[in-house]
Amino acid sequence: MRERIQRGRLRWRSSWLCLSPCLLVLSAANVQAQQSLIVAAYPAVDEIVKSALPAWKRLHPNVEVKVVSRQFTDHHTAMTTALSTSFYLPDVMALEVGYVGRFAQGGGLDDLSKPPYDIKRFESRWVAYALQQATNRKGAIVAAPTDIGPGTLLYRADLLAKAGVGEAELTQSWESYVATGAKIKAATGAYLMAHARDMKDIIIRTGIQPGEGLYFDSQSNVLVTSPRFVRAFELARKVRQGKLDARVGAWSNEWSEGFKRGTIATQLTGAWLAGHMNNWLAPNTAGLWRAAQLPGGAFAAYGGTFFAIPRATPAANKPLAWEFVQLMTLDRNVQLSAFKSQDAFPALLETYDDPFFDQPIKFLGGEVARVGWRAAAKRITAVTVHKQDAFADEVINTELDKVLDRNKDIATALADAQRLLQQRAHR
Repeated sequence: MRERIQRGRLRWRSSWLCLSPCLLVLSAANVQAQQSLIVAAYPAVDEIVKSALPAWKRLHPNVEVKVVSRQFTDHHTAMTTALSTSFYLPDVMALEVGYVGRFAQGGGLDDLSKPPYDIKRFESRWVAYALQQATNRKGAIVAAPTDIGPGTLLYRADLLAKAGVGEAELTQSWESYVATGAKIKAATGAYLMAHARDMKDIIIRTGIQPGEGLYFDSQSNVLVTSPRFVRAFELARKVRQGKLDARVGAWSNEWSEGFKRGTIATQLTGAWLAGHMNNWLAPNTAGLWRAAQLPGGAFAAYGGTFFAIPRATPAANKPLAWEFVQLMTLDRNVQLSAFKSQDAFPALLETYDDPFFDQPIKFLGGEVARVGWRAAAKRITAVTVHKQDAFADEVINTELDKVLDRNKDIATALADAQRLLQQRAHR
């Protein structure tokens, strides 16, 4: 369902302020009338925004923030439409990293690298790779990072124990991960993973070289026939041939039931999934799961959230919109609150000394997993974004399905994907 936003804003006159990292407060004299900002978000980012509103009210008691929330896909579809038509635009929009590349090249978002934003002055305050994810080929930075997704391997300790295998065997290499999965399946009947596509998704995110993205390099050259993709397809096929995947998609009912019933032994994902599993996906399995670094010493980013300001946002609203973005991304207390309440792993390095990282996680059997996730976050390589990333993801998934379900030759599948993506690369 599409929601129509009634703009109805009162314009005000004020000069752009040179904002400091600590967020300057506009005095009551600067605000002549009741104003409002519209922030568009999706679950659970909408809850994080709402939780930050008391802090915002202390800064701007006369500026109301209206949070417009839609489900994940509906939100990004609505934002795509709003940016292309300049109708029903929010002042600030949340974007998941998978959509940032698409929006980065379209010209609909303000370039935060330019005055009066000058976001690069804050770059050292975030994990090294975060800002790069919102930087396009021309150097424009279209969004500010708020949370990230350090890659992790979640596994069922009870199933590994029944199979007589341990974490070291599971994580030694990607090949040993698959081999261990065969032992788990033989001993317990549980699948190694939900879908063989999960293997592909994480492998293509590892070993990325500087200047490269997932599918394209900084010059729009297509990368999908590289060894990174070949290995990802080969390992995914090995998983399917060994009947080690449950063939269920992420976020489906079958996926969550697999976690609840113990028929899925591991999940390659972002660190945030542990919180979702604890809170609503599989709370009955608390204490049975553990977290480890990715197999083979790999480090990869898996998800993340950004805040952006549409270029067509009224000029009078942009100073406040920028202040709001800074509050959400640069305020230690706001970042930690989101981490503690919604498991939104912070992009802000200033939070990394907080004792919360050292607290045991009951859902993970008392494991101090956040320390490992923090270490991973510091070692992830920056990835260049591209406007065709979302399309490339669809193409690669289609070709992988042909390999898994129709036994298509891997080299042929990747070559076909390469040709199609080359046609779209420079559009």
